[in-house]
Amino acid sequence: MDVRLTYEDGTVRVDADADLGPDALPPLPGVETDPRTGTGRAPAHRYAELRRALRVAGVSVDDRVLDASERAASEAGLSDALATDYDLREYQRAALDAWHDAGDRGVLELPTGAGKTVIAIRAMVDLGVPTLVVVPTVDLLDQWQRELEREFDAPIGRFGGGEQRREAITVSTYDSAYLKADGVGDAFEFVVFDEVHHLGGEGFRDAARLLAAPARLGLTATFERPDGAHEVVADLVGDRVYALDVDDLAGDHLAPYDIRRIEVELTDEERERYDEKQGTFVEYVRDAGITFSSGSDYQELVKRSGNDPAAREALLAKQDAREIMMNAERKVERLGEILGRHRDDRVIVFTAHTDLVYRLSERFLLPAITAETGAKERREILERFRDGTYGRVVAANVLDEGVDVPDANVAVLLSGSGSEREFTQRLGRVLRPKEDGGRATLYELVSAETAEERVASRRR
Repeated sequence: MDVRLTYEDGTVRVDADADLGPDALPPLPGVETDPRTGTGRAPAHRYAELRRALRVAGVSVDDRVLDASERAASEAGLSDALATDYDLREYQRAALDAWHDAGDRGVLELPTGAGKTVIAIRAMVDLGVPTLVVVPTVDLLDQWQRELEREFDAPIGRFGGGEQRREAITVSTYDSAYLKADGVGDAFEFVVFDEVHHLGGEGFRDAARLLAAPARLGLTATFERPDGAHEVVADLVGDRVYALDVDDLAGDHLAPYDIRRIEVELTDEERERYDEKQGTFVEYVRDAGITFSSGSDYQELVKRSGNDPAAREALLAKQDAREIMMNAERKVERLGEILGRHRDDRVIVFTAHTDLVYRLSERFLLPAITAETGAKERREILERFRDGTYGRVVAANVLDEGVDVPDANVAVLLSGSGSEREFTQRLGRVLRPKEDGGRATLYELVSAETAEERVASRRR
């Protein structure tokens, strides 16, 4: 034996034989000398690369990194417990094959409703090893737990939502995975990151860094992030190995759809206030030489606002201008017309602001869902939407992802960030195939001659 690998507090420890010495080893990915122990040490997520590099170098290895994982698999009898009746569609099989061909690592980018969960479950069956599924919300935690309990003859563990129970197959929120990863990093050989773009956030990255799991699958409808953090995701999980967009599946596996962008004019009062606020912002960034050519430029403005009164005034003016254009009164009027036109349809109205949700809820008697809505009330509203008691709901951001939204065929985007990700997620909420083969419709209401119109035009 030349080298022994063990897991230790979120790292892989590399012990060389005393007569060999660490300096005699070939260069190894991520390995640095730990002065406290005189051994090599690498971040746990480099384990698969490290193991591969040692094999290529012809070094004999005593690999003890996944001891806990192997014990868990044996105790749970996973080979018998993991089975599924899911019959993959052609594109789902192609996606799974691409992931296997990439060494059981990588990201699949598929639209909402395309069956990413089904692919992940099939991957779990193929590998037959202890698996951790990481999700961004408690709603998704509940959904995954129900799906896995229905599919597998094995107990399903859970980290999050008031429970901390580990099993060979466990679901976790990103928050809980971040807090527990260094303690359970050797317990799972496969990790699935649902809505994997969340891993680009600073805090969540450690949830992936501290896990040794060599097999990694990322699922998302929108992989790339405007801040470039998807490159971090690729390093932690693997490259995007398969991608389809909405148009690739619409009409066959997703509902055919129409997008109707409606421009509305600001009232005279709104126009005057918008131009004043937007002018204050534009004048400052022009004089300051801020071009917004990269995502960091906005962060630079935020930093300046901490000690520069003019920068703070510009930032607040931008926020005011944004609220004016997003909450324009004529958008509300057009929404009334749309709701009247679609009395017999199932409609979701999306906004960016909680205050507007409550205003619309009161004006049009719409059930409202916001971040302030309790989990029980949210479930009740969505269940009534699902069974037809409610024909429409209005929501502020919280239904964009991470919630099992019942079938709808009309979405109205009254306001939002304007980002490609948000647009794609909201479109996906109405694209599940309809029993009658009907089309889905997305209305995008945009304030004319504003930054909102420019962003929408660039995206389209």
